[in-house]
Amino acid sequence: MAGTATEYIQHHLTHLNNIGAKQGSIVDFSVFNFDTAVFSILMMLLAVWLMYSAAKKATSGVPGKWQCAVEMLVDMVSEQAKSIVHGDRTFIAPLALTVFVWVTLMNAIDLIPVDLIPAICGWFGIHYMRPLPTADLNGSMGISVGVLLLMIYYGIKIKGPAGFGKELFTAPFGNFILLWPFNFLLNIIEYLAKTVSLGMRLFGNMYAGELLFFLIALLTGMLWEGEVGLAAFGVLGQFFAGLCWWLFHILIVLLQAFIMMMLTLVYIGQSHEGH
Repeated sequence: MAGTATEYIQHHLTHLNNIGAKQGSIVDFSVFNFDTAVFSILMMLLAVWLMYSAAKKATSGVPGKWQCAVEMLVDMVSEQAKSIVHGDRTFIAPLALTVFVWVTLMNAIDLIPVDLIPAICGWFGIHYMRPLPTADLNGSMGISVGVLLLMIYYGIKIKGPAGFGKELFTAPFGNFILLWPFNFLLNIIEYLAKTVSLGMRLFGNMYAGELLFFLIALLTGMLWEGEVGLAAFGVLGQFFAGLCWWLFHILIVLLQAFIMMMLTLVYIGQSHEGH
């Protein structure tokens, strides 16, 4: 375990990756964060299993608590999709449900005590482990790039290749040929801005929440000066501060998943409409 507060935080912010150290730059395609990939896949499998178990045990009679909760969630997502996307929602509504459940489960990893998973991994000789995928820019941007590809896919599917290409060059300033480069540039910037803002919003909120948990976990150590009373005060302060932030963070976990789901629906819905 790192000795100082700075070393402690730096240690917990370092991913289990192929270089064995913290990523040196924001964009580095030579680095692969194994922990982000593994926990993202595990949460996706858990989401699929939860939805499958609810569907398998569904009954036409009086629903159980779990079935009732899932039905309420499905109805909520379906209503949101209906109000935003004007077209075939056969795939889009389940997609939105998947995004919400998946991002919620990934965000919820932050509710696990920050030292628990790294400590367990340390027993097996794994020195770095950062289990929160959405606090990794690679993870959150990966989701937003997936949304970008779906935006392009539905734009081509609904408008046709010719219609989609025409819109890229003629919106928003019209079909005058000299304006084609400006229209194209603006549309590309719009797509990139949506993608970056979608990923950065999720990453920023979850990164800040994770960092605050680290600071609360350090409270006992910062107050330790060899006095039992002061150390006991630190333990109590850590407990109450951690509990308050943990309870508030539940709202952040759900809110960020809901925002990600809503923006996914909004962006795909815009792909169904012309400028």
